[in-house]
Amino acid sequence: MTKDLIVRRGQPFNIELQFNRTVQPADKLSLKADTGPSTSGSRNISLVMPISGSGSGTPWSASSGLTSNNSLKVTINSPVNAIIGRYRLGLQFSSGGNTTTKSMGNFILLFNPWATGDVVYMASADERNEYVLNETGVIFYGSSQTPWSRPWDFGQFEEGIIDASLKLLDSSIEYRRDPTTDVARRNDPANVGRILSAMVNSNNDNGVIVGNWSGEYTGGEAPTKWNGSVDILRQWMQSGSVKFGQCWVYAGVLCTVLRCLGIPTRVITNFDSAHDTDENLNVDRYFDEDGNETPDTADSVWNFHAWVEAWFARKDLGSAYDGWQVLDATPQEESQGSYRLGPCSVNAVKEGDVDLQYDVPFVFAELNADRVDWLEYSNGSIRKIRSNTNSVGRLTSTKAVGSNARADVTNNYKYAEGTPKEREIFRKAQGKLQGSSYMTSARRAVAFAAQDTEPAPKPDFNGTFKQSGETQVGQDVTLNLTLKNTSVNNMTLQVKMTATAIVYTNASVKDILTKVLSVTLGPNEEKNIPLTIAYAEYENAITTDNMIKVVAVCEDEKEGKLLVDTVITLKSPPIVIKTTEQAHKNKPLHLEIIFTNPIAEDVENSVLTVEGSGLVKEQIKIDVPLLKKNQRSVTKVDITPYRTGQRCIVVDLSSDKFSNVKGSLFVNVV
Repeated sequence: MTKDLIVRRGQPFNIELQFNRTVQPADKLSLKADTGPSTSGSRNISLVMPISGSGSGTPWSASSGLTSNNSLKVTINSPVNAIIGRYRLGLQFSSGGNTTTKSMGNFILLFNPWATGDVVYMASADERNEYVLNETGVIFYGSSQTPWSRPWDFGQFEEGIIDASLKLLDSSIEYRRDPTTDVARRNDPANVGRILSAMVNSNNDNGVIVGNWSGEYTGGEAPTKWNGSVDILRQWMQSGSVKFGQCWVYAGVLCTVLRCLGIPTRVITNFDSAHDTDENLNVDRYFDEDGNETPDTADSVWNFHAWVEAWFARKDLGSAYDGWQVLDATPQEESQGSYRLGPCSVNAVKEGDVDLQYDVPFVFAELNADRVDWLEYSNGSIRKIRSNTNSVGRLTSTKAVGSNARADVTNNYKYAEGTPKEREIFRKAQGKLQGSSYMTSARRAVAFAAQDTEPAPKPDFNGTFKQSGETQVGQDVTLNLTLKNTSVNNMTLQVKMTATAIVYTNASVKDILTKVLSVTLGPNEEKNIPLTIAYAEYENAITTDNMIKVVAVCEDEKEGKLLVDTVITLKSPPIVIKTTEQAHKNKPLHLEIIFTNPIAEDVENSVLTVEGSGLVKEQIKIDVPLLKKNQRSVTKVDITPYRTGQRCIVVDLSSDKFSNVKGSLFVNVV
């Protein structure tokens, strides 16, 4: 909330003027509105609206209505392509040759997805309710094998959020460099979204969130601890960049700011998401002869990656590219000198139009890159040991309209894997990159030369990992390495299995175990080799992402090599929120938060965080007493709802032993 009047462009609004005498026909009245820098030396963007019975007929106009005693009702009209932001409104009053000007305060003008002429117009009322008005939702995470969701409180209508959103625009490099030109471009959601995608991360411009993917978060909050955007934006307003965030935190905050400004927005999660650093549409991993990734490995495949889609027309590209546009605040690669991404048309990605702005090649690779593994021999030669054309970009997901179910939007980004059309689009994109100025000639030569490298001999065996059900933090992890001899000869395999704690980007943080063994296989025989990772082995290595990567390097007597890997995502223990009362506005509501310690040891330093738009004005943090092994804990909390309607309470429990324990409860406030 803010004390300023908030209106949407293209939608008339009314004000009432009070005078110390009756307005006469000879009096000349005009409204003056200006936006932009108020400091001297910079030019404001100003407009004058004469007040008349019928309005001026100009895009901005003011028409007078009923007059009673010393008051005058005025209707102000703004165009659907007006500059958004905070306007200073004044009245010019001319009578008897004298002119006076009176300040009347401020109003804030937003994009208008209800107005058919606005480029952010969204026809469906249900979609507008979801993508503009909904203050709570879920963000998907985990892996393509086990996609999970975490609650997120967007809170775009909470106190201070619109001020934070406008301050982000005024804090950008573009504004500081040339405020008048920057403000003049705020009628375009493409420009506004691109600036905000840079400002939500702290790189380059002291923006909102400091990124950290190390697994060590001393000096700030672990990214998994955040429940929503409101506290993050308020902290930034008060004391600058906030520590720490990762992709879903960037996406959640960017979604909040864009919805706040009136742009329909949703959070997208892409599983098995590629990070293609050399822009050849291959995700290249390099291994030495022992199966260790070498320093040459710059590309990666993240278990998941989150960004946002914003809905608007692309006047700069043409109507074929209207609709959902990717914006990503996670600082991965620079775009025109800043860490930002987009707006990138989803339609352009699907059609392989990687020569269009902004950052289409990067997004195309995130969903469509081929995964290629290379073996670097001690003599310096390199051979391709594995390639896969359909293992990147899976289960691309967003929250369904009107529910917390997962909606799959993969087909919005690419044609079905394995179809001729998908390969046709891939080759089209690759050809555009090879033939364009997007890459330097030297970089293009290096990036594409390796594609014709002779592949390594294919071994006469194959293998895969299979996990036996979901595993919760505190339990032992059990899985099988299944190896099969595909020849008619006996063989003996040397197998080296390693388990490593990783963050969700697949980056290793700490080794857990190494196991070396010899496996004998008869002709066409298949064997299961069990592997158990005890809780005691991983409890001090696991990061807040709860992920373990297991790799097996298998070699036969003929030096045929196979690399098999999998990522196990451990499930966080459950937390339950209960209330037996009807929630009423401005009346206390009693909650019970129930949690059972899932491990066979005592847990200290547990903290509950409670928040929710319309329910909790400021985060509630509660220190939880020592949790003994397998103990059931009940924490009682009183909150006072302050807005009506369906609201969502969100709870996080963090401790030294486990994190990312989330719970949520919808309550209807009357």
